[in-house]
Amino acid sequence: MEARRTIDVARVAEASRILHERLMKGGKLITFGNGGSAADAQHFAAELSGKFVKERRSLPAVALTTNTSSITAIGNDYDYSEIFSRQVDGLCNENDFVVGISTSGNSENVIKGIEKAKEKGAFTLALTGRKGGKLAEVSEMSIRVNSDFTPIIQEVHIAIIHMICYSIDSLLE
Repeated sequence: MEARRTIDVARVAEASRILHERLMKGGKLITFGNGGSAADAQHFAAELSGKFVKERRSLPAVALTTNTSSITAIGNDYDYSEIFSRQVDGLCNENDFVVGISTSGNSENVIKGIEKAKEKGAFTLALTGRKGGKLAEVSEMSIRVNSDFTPIIQEVHIAIIHMICYSIDSLLE
């Protein structure tokens, strides 16, 4: 049986390089998703603003899933599909690196957040499952996990996030 590649390592390396470049230009990481992907977004931001492996300065990173007041106010006053795009509109700049995480690639609020980030001139990355969905289409780059099984996709997303964080630590040496 032929082994199937689960992670496109070259694409992860390229995403890492672009994130590093954006951080060095004064940009920040902005990331978001729903459910388990929200937890992954928070994990990503924490690894950069805290530390991953080595001691280094804190890097600017925010997960848009952590402010329940913003999420509930936007969901109530506008629509749940706007919870990330409204926050991106207020926080995102052209040097930022924005990551939308969705196992299906079809979460409307994540898609709208990425679309708004592109309008603002940020670099956009989608982390998705095998099919990629609309999210992969609207993002500048996508890293697709070669699976349709949500638990596997989420496990591999964490591996990708850790690979990016390790690369950032290495690039900052």
